[in-house]
Amino acid sequence: MAEPWLSLIGLGEDGLNGLPPASRDALDAAEFVFGGPRHLELAGVAERGREWPVPFSVDPVLALRGRKVAVLASGDPFWHGAGGSLSRHLAPDEWRAYPAPSCFSLAASRLGWKLEETICLGLHAAPFERLTPVLHDGARVLCTLRDGDAAAELADWLTAQGYGASRLTICEALGGPRERLRSCPADGFDLGEVTAPVLAAIDAKGAPGLPRASGLPDDLFQSDGQITKRPVRALTLSALAPRPGQHLWDLGAGSGSISVEFCLAAPGATATALETRADRADNIRLNARKFGLDHRITTVEGRAPEALADLPDPNTVFVGGGATEEMLTALWDRMPKGTRLVMNAVTLETEALLIRWHGAYGGHLLRAELAEAGPLGSMRGWTRARPVMQWVVTR
Repeated sequence: MAEPWLSLIGLGEDGLNGLPPASRDALDAAEFVFGGPRHLELAGVAERGREWPVPFSVDPVLALRGRKVAVLASGDPFWHGAGGSLSRHLAPDEWRAYPAPSCFSLAASRLGWKLEETICLGLHAAPFERLTPVLHDGARVLCTLRDGDAAAELADWLTAQGYGASRLTICEALGGPRERLRSCPADGFDLGEVTAPVLAAIDAKGAPGLPRASGLPDDLFQSDGQITKRPVRALTLSALAPRPGQHLWDLGAGSGSISVEFCLAAPGATATALETRADRADNIRLNARKFGLDHRITTVEGRAPEALADLPDPNTVFVGGGATEEMLTALWDRMPKGTRLVMNAVTLETEALLIRWHGAYGGHLLRAELAEAGPLGSMRGWTRARPVMQWVVTR
């Protein structure tokens, strides 16, 4: 086996002093060394150093394929580091990794937290809303932050979300001579200047967090009223059966509530929300950000079936209503074999369409009638919602 040309070297805040012999040998052998300014300074590589481009790109490293190249990363290159970005472009025999303890490992060891029971997030280049799906009373979260100023911003955000009583421990320059850990409640943040690199440890207290079952309360979503209501949404999510890594087409997405809950239900699940109206598309984007899912939900303004040609292939498709024979035919032809289709109907015309297609292609047909208690004069009575017919079929 040929000697790998690329070395991925984990570097801590203690610089060269913390490198084991194998990492040091790989660094010394490199003609070119890529890293952030802080890493290059810690490693003392002088004229061999190459700063990462802004915006970040692995192209300069790949352009030197076959030369002796080292990449410096914080701690473990494959934990929120450059390792994953590079390895997807390389054969296994082209690189070798020399990991060091990650900042998450260092923080857990300082705090006495079990790492396997702690949520670890990279928020150095992501919004605080990414915490929304995982925060709850009693949760423990470790998250990297953009810079020192972001520590106070995180405290303000936690307080606004109902987690002001959380214990916030700010970990500065872990593993090096400047290391410092300081704690305070989120709603009483008073730590003053914070030194980067910085990691925050959140011992969450306060709000109960998002329910784990499908069918979130309607008022959690920004909507103009065009939303799949909670009971029907719960039935729909059950029929969609989200699985990790699957991609959903949410056609006629309205508020995007189906897309949001689909992505919340399964790790790595993604969605394309197709909506014809610009104002509703704005609501979808707002809801995606609010739930910390803007990196997993793509909003497309357009109409099916015309807009479907350029979308990534789905594993699951949801149509909330308003389908026609022509639209359904085009959709059926576009969907790959094995795609799961869930359609809801509230009009007689769409019900008739689903009945015909169920007769032709099988699947499961369900009709649900729901009623909620409401005022009736001085007493109470049942207010009936429109019946919903649901067709579930695999292409």
